[in-house]
Amino acid sequence: MNQRINKILQEIEKVIVGKNEVVEKVMMAVLAGGHVLMEDVPGVGKTTMAMAFARVLGLDTKRVQFTSDTVPSDIIGYSVYEKESGSFVFKPGAVMTNLLLADEINRTSSKTQSALLEAMEELRVTVDGQTYPLPSPFLVLATQNPVGSAGTQMLPSAQMDRFMIKISMGYPDFKSQINILKDRHNENPLDKVNAAATVEELQEMVKETSRVEVHDLIYEYVTNLAQATREHPMVQLGISPRGALAVCRMAKAYAYLNGRDYVIPEDVAEIFPDVCRHRLVLATKARMMEEKPETIIASIVKEVKMPVIKVERK
Repeated sequence: MNQRINKILQEIEKVIVGKNEVVEKVMMAVLAGGHVLMEDVPGVGKTTMAMAFARVLGLDTKRVQFTSDTVPSDIIGYSVYEKESGSFVFKPGAVMTNLLLADEINRTSSKTQSALLEAMEELRVTVDGQTYPLPSPFLVLATQNPVGSAGTQMLPSAQMDRFMIKISMGYPDFKSQINILKDRHNENPLDKVNAAATVEELQEMVKETSRVEVHDLIYEYVTNLAQATREHPMVQLGISPRGALAVCRMAKAYAYLNGRDYVIPEDVAEIFPDVCRHRLVLATKARMMEEKPETIIASIVKEVKMPVIKVERK
């Protein structure tokens, strides 16, 4: 593993105990320049995860606790008339940061949720006809609680498609739970976390990730997987071209994290469920039979033939 990446992960794992795989997935999404949706019950460390990444990577961060009365201007900003200058002045919203922690994003209105769409896809916001670029890098770590649906508003498919991965942390195992109780008895574990990279170093790692080599057979494999989701009898809407592109970008990040400058088919198969489970819209029959996207994706990965690529290295 890349030495810089290893140092970053070690710092974050001081806080997020027993969830190394989840931490690595979030790091991959960061390297791939994507956004993360964390869906889990309260209290398992979703917010702590986001704060740890911001501190370790030296990122400016802002947090929005979404509620029913959160309005779009809270997110993207607004223009206000200044009598002294006789003109309108832009007041930045929460998106003017490197890492936006969107807490319980499903507890606000569709109008407010949609305010994030342009920011997440085009890395800019438009207020009163004027466009403002967002800081670079810009990442959204959003959380939502699947338990207790009162007062929640499901994210539309168009917005779900803009999250590179959807993950769940789950409860810690027995030993990890004991360690958490000990570590948090007298101090905040975030105080022990040190910066392990600068914004410039992160941007350089993102560039290195983008340069990871992808064989033509890998592109064909990703296309076959995406096509299989679109043709599956239990799926109403399969993986979009944006989703297929996200698979390629995450596969590059997986290879980079594992010290390779080329993608292998196993990389694609490994990250495919996290990239695609939230993008599937199941057919009525599947919902009646209580089928889960994870089950369908697992069957597709098993059925679609994995290419054999001979990698030659000097």
